[in-house]
Amino acid sequence: MSASAIETGASGDPHPASDSQTFRRAFKDLRDGFTQRELWLSLGWQDIKQRYRRSVIGPFWITIATGVQAAAMGILYSALLNIPLNEFLPYVTVGLIVWNLIAASILEGSDVFIANEGLIKQLPSALSVHVYRLVWRQLLLFAHNLLIYVIMLFAFGVWRHLTWMSLTAIPAIALIVLNAAWVSIMFGIFATRYRDISPILGSLTLLLFVLTPIMWTTQSLSDRGPEAAKRVKLAEINPLFHYLDIVRAPMIGQPQQAYHWYIVFAITAAGWTAAILALRKYRARVPYWV
Repeated sequence: MSASAIETGASGDPHPASDSQTFRRAFKDLRDGFTQRELWLSLGWQDIKQRYRRSVIGPFWITIATGVQAAAMGILYSALLNIPLNEFLPYVTVGLIVWNLIAASILEGSDVFIANEGLIKQLPSALSVHVYRLVWRQLLLFAHNLLIYVIMLFAFGVWRHLTWMSLTAIPAIALIVLNAAWVSIMFGIFATRYRDISPILGSLTLLLFVLTPIMWTTQSLSDRGPEAAKRVKLAEINPLFHYLDIVRAPMIGQPQQAYHWYIVFAITAAGWTAAILALRKYRARVPYWV
């Protein structure tokens, strides 16, 4: 057989695409990784146990740290913004709990493949296993922090403001989990090739923390006059504001506008499209880059 015939192949395509760079292999990686649930569920749980090895209260140190931080920020900014503490502290606490989930997904997601270099090179498993492991670990830590929310429900009477609409917090958290997965896939892939991405994301996340209404409220700006109210629109440019609102508002019984959901759905669809394209194109190169 001639060299030209070999190059052409049975399909007749003179430059056939590599099977490793197809959408079929990208979706297969996601599907195979999910079917290996016993592996990433076990690894995610072991991550937490290893981090707090020989600690008396284990991962509840994160719960204590989050509670102390929320209390300090709530008391301080309640006085600065002249907002009643029983209204502002639940707002800050839930915002901080949700923010920790979002920020950890971004920061640890960019290092998800670099941190698992040994397993990627030695363990024949789908790349998505490491993404599922990361998301599962963050969900466990989020569940620990929810203990603060349960205490706050009764300590500040937040439960009296809850309605059936508060159950929308459950699909909202599911949306954040979906976004944590595509963020980890996309940034994780590119951060293995360009190591500057991780510190850039660290600085960007810190900046977004200040720009996201966690320690301040959009209502407090609106009450300061028409000029200040116009600046509230600037907060809506920050996409993380919308992710935060779809979870926090129902959890503390506040009204919510539907456009927050529309924006989150649009970003989720665009993000997963970009992640699938990155997985299709560069999945096979990650073991060499790490």
